[in-house]
Amino acid sequence: MVSIIVAASENNVIGIHNHLPWHLPVDMKYFKDTTMGKPIVMGRKSFEELGKVLPGRPNIMITRQPDYTSPGLIVVPSLEAGIEKAKTFGTEEVFVTGGGEIFKMAIEKEIVDRIYLTRVHAEVEGDTYFPAFDQTKWEKVKDEKYEKDERHKYSMSFQVWEFKK
Repeated sequence: MVSIIVAASENNVIGIHNHLPWHLPVDMKYFKDTTMGKPIVMGRKSFEELGKVLPGRPNIMITRQPDYTSPGLIVVPSLEAGIEKAKTFGTEEVFVTGGGEIFKMAIEKEIVDRIYLTRVHAEVEGDTYFPAFDQTKWEKVKDEKYEKDERHKYSMSFQVWEFKK
């Protein structure tokens, strides 16, 4: 199974100046818990925003720079190569973790089975967006609300969408 995991605002912003536009600890924990032990595939900008390999899961980065290296990082030339490499780890699920162009490619090519979408209930400024997807082709199977609190500026919903086959 190939899944996307992403947090996006109501206006589909996922980043600004190569950074997340918010600090939401409960969403970071959700990301960690959901992806732990499973391969994650991301673009170069997303990896560089992280600044390091995330522990406990194979990190696969897509770039056109064949000489790009970083300790513990697997470098591949395309999304398809990244997913194929991720499948060699024998897990039931592979995660595509960003950024905007990688998400767009994965959705347009219909290679995604599931989307874990943390919908941040705010409209924020940004320069990187999660692509709109045809919700008639998807079924929302989970929608769990989390209210804002002293540690979270925005309320959010943890949604899971599954592609209708």
